[in-house]
Amino acid sequence: MFVVNVEGAIHRNGKWLLILRSANEEHAGGSLSLVGGKCEIEGDSSNILERTLKREILEEVGCEVTDLRYVNSSSFVTESGINVVDIVFLCHHKSGEPYAKSNEEVDKVIWMTTSEILAHTDLPVYLKENVKLADKFLQENLNTI
Repeated sequence: MFVVNVEGAIHRNGKWLLILRSANEEHAGGSLSLVGGKCEIEGDSSNILERTLKREILEEVGCEVTDLRYVNSSSFVTESGINVVDIVFLCHHKSGEPYAKSNEEVDKVIWMTTSEILAHTDLPVYLKENVKLADKFLQENLNTI
């Protein structure tokens, strides 16, 4: 019925990790986004959202994250008519220097501040909203993350 997609808002040294999606990607190819991907069908399982996000981040940008905190969820329909439920988590960077590890999915990694993201005229509204919400959550919980 839905594709379930998870995204990680990874914050380090005052900046957010964004990826330039490969132009070959079906959805939002050639645009900036948070790192993430689709959940695979596993049957009975637990922590599928968290495990999927950790796997996708490692596969796409070669780093590990921990302490995932729910930020928000939304739904959208892709250009090809696929219904997607998207869940964003704030992630603590654990190890590894992010780089464009998966050439099929990622052309480049870019670090940007919240203000740079919000001021950028070519970024999608949903990305700006996700970063704004993640930044608010981060500021409210600085002592616990």
